Amino acid sequence: MEMIADILLVAGALGAGFYCYILARRLSRFNDLENGVGGAVAVLSAQVDDLTKVLVAAQNTASASTMSLDGLTDRAEGVAKRLELMVAAMHDLPEVPEKAVAPKPEEPPAGPVFKRHQDTKADVA
Repeated sequence: MEMIADILLVAGALGAGFYCYILARRLSRFNDLENGVGGAVAVLSAQVDDLTKVLVAAQNTASASTMSLDGLTDRAEGVAKRLELMVAAMHDLPEVPEKAVAPKPEEPPAGPVFKRHQDTKADVA
């Protein structure tokens, strides 16, 4: 009986060893940096680093644009105030009669606009 128990114990140990060997091979393929999940994790990690750099650059650009827009907004508000003052000052001007504003243009002559010279030799000499 002891011999059968020993044989079963050795068979169980060999089965557990074979199972551990197969798990070790699967784990090494799983963590392979070129083909397995380890490679995918490495690639994703590199992409996260690149995206972090791009995000920082975008934030710097956005803050610079915000500062520029703030300056332009301040200038535009100043110009708007000056325009409001100019429009308010125009209400104080006296009204000009319509005749003095813009005279009507005269009608063009009905004949030809350009004249031709009759004697071109006399002009040359």
